[in-house]
Amino acid sequence: MKNLHLLRMTGGAAVYTAAIVFDKVLHAEILSIAFYIGAYLILGGDVVFKALRNLFKGQVFDENFLMSIATVGAFLLGETTEAVGVMLFYQIGEHFQDMAVEKSKKSITSLMDIRPDYANLLSGDGFEKVSPEQVKIGDLIIVKPGEKIPLDGIVKEGSSMIDTSALTGESVPKNVQVKDAVLSGCVNKNGLLTIEVTKTFGESTVSKIIDLVENSANKKAKTENFITKFARYYTPVVVILAVLLACFAPLFLGADWKVWIQRALVFLVISCPCALVLSIPMGFFAGIGKAAGKGILIKGGNFLEAFNNIDTIVFDKTGTLTKGVFKVTEIKCENGFSENELLEIAANAEAFSNHPIGQSVKNEYLQRNSERDSEVDKNNLRDYTEIAGLGVSVLMDGKIILAGNKGLMNKYGISFFESQEAGTKVYVAKDNVFAGCIVISDEIKKDSAGLMQALKKAGVRKTVMLTGDDPKIAEEVGRVLELDEVRGGLLPHEKVGIVEELNAQKPKKGKLAFAGDGINDAPVLAMADVGVAMGALGSDAAIEAADIVLMTDEPSKLLDTMNIARYTNKIVWQNIVFALSIKVIFLGLGAFGAASMWEAVFADVGVSLLAVLNAMRILYNKKL
Repeated sequence: MKNLHLLRMTGGAAVYTAAIVFDKVLHAEILSIAFYIGAYLILGGDVVFKALRNLFKGQVFDENFLMSIATVGAFLLGETTEAVGVMLFYQIGEHFQDMAVEKSKKSITSLMDIRPDYANLLSGDGFEKVSPEQVKIGDLIIVKPGEKIPLDGIVKEGSSMIDTSALTGESVPKNVQVKDAVLSGCVNKNGLLTIEVTKTFGESTVSKIIDLVENSANKKAKTENFITKFARYYTPVVVILAVLLACFAPLFLGADWKVWIQRALVFLVISCPCALVLSIPMGFFAGIGKAAGKGILIKGGNFLEAFNNIDTIVFDKTGTLTKGVFKVTEIKCENGFSENELLEIAANAEAFSNHPIGQSVKNEYLQRNSERDSEVDKNNLRDYTEIAGLGVSVLMDGKIILAGNKGLMNKYGISFFESQEAGTKVYVAKDNVFAGCIVISDEIKKDSAGLMQALKKAGVRKTVMLTGDDPKIAEEVGRVLELDEVRGGLLPHEKVGIVEELNAQKPKKGKLAFAGDGINDAPVLAMADVGVAMGALGSDAAIEAADIVLMTDEPSKLLDTMNIARYTNKIVWQNIVFALSIKVIFLGLGAFGAASMWEAVFADVGVSLLAVLNAMRILYNKKL
């Protein structure tokens, strides 16, 4: 299609050149007119056809109509050179605009390259190449070095470095091994991986990203809608003004009809709203493309524009500001027990537990004793009992080991010191003697540090954290991160109520954003002005409900999103002011006969092209 347009444009230019030679050099009038008409049909035939087609659809006032009326009128007035020249330069401008738009699209459409072509499905006789759509949940697939991971899954065998840049924008490869989750669209760099599929292709990360990208342009920003409506009223107004311009002076002042009709035709060419109609959505498209290259998926221009006016940002805690991985952060020993003894006793007590708290205690013990096996020795353990809501008890070498909360200590009448540290406390006793306390906390992401101050500098008025976690833990995280407001111990419906309160408190033009990753965050993500999901680890429901997805799970990407949104808004309004200013100046010049058809072409096509090139600055701005 693009090559056909270039061929037609080149052919039309050749016929137009021949027409000028016959007209200006050889003075062969009949031949020159024939060649002018031929060149016009080649260069402007599609424009006239679109104008007629739209006319029958009731869509009268568009750029095709304006170009057709102006150039046909110029032909009738004997201005054949200008009439064909307008169409030639219009087509040249359109060609360069298409090139600019194509360039900007590459930042988004390059994401289409992550779509896998096949999957190596493991079977009894080896493996076979199949379409990713044929693979089912639970199937095993082989991914060789250099191949794309076709579906989401868990590594069952092997280890490797994988390139996640297509999803996250991060250039540093990630190491994966057995039990690690991997996402479709990543590229296996070196090792051979056997992966158990956890999602069908339609539900996989790669499919959802492609769907987001393909539909992102459908949701227009308010500025885009405003310009579309503006052009709808603007075009008929300028047509009426052109008619008045052509008729007023000849009818009432006895002026030359040809002169004023020619001015009216120039006025029509200048008035084409192409620069506004094309460059504004182009700006938002470029902004979405820039964000996609940084691992930020924005579902529409309206959400990018909304992020320009963020007043309040509400955060979930676990998995958003914190890692969502429990880790031992404090060990307090009592009654002569050492840290390693305390950990050993607690790890044995939690040997049969699958709870994240118990797992973190075991992991800490095994990490400190790396020469041991990957599991706690259970041969010396007897009578393991889980005590609902309190903890566990077990016999180790004939002695009772207790591990749990303070209620467990009270139940067995054990004298203990209550820890005041923020976090989940595991109190441990051996043979009715208090051994100490292990504090387990969800680690704060390094990326979260300093984020709130940076957001404040960027103009965010209020930062809030809402979590279902213990209020004391929430307060400690809030203190470290310097949040304005923290509320803990919340159920999902309570989060919704608080967000409604915060929405009522924000300024009229201010927007509220909510960032979360859990399935329980989906209702709040949906009701916020802008919902942001932490995509790499976030739940499917959260990603589905969100307006923006951060594929790297880095909350600092919110700042990047804000910077891109603001720069995009700046470029968009530059284009609006520039295009309207040039239009007004040249419309005045055209009305008073100071602008010819050639200036009219610049005012229309030239301004459109400059506005599109200006929008492309978003893609090439290295500071964003």
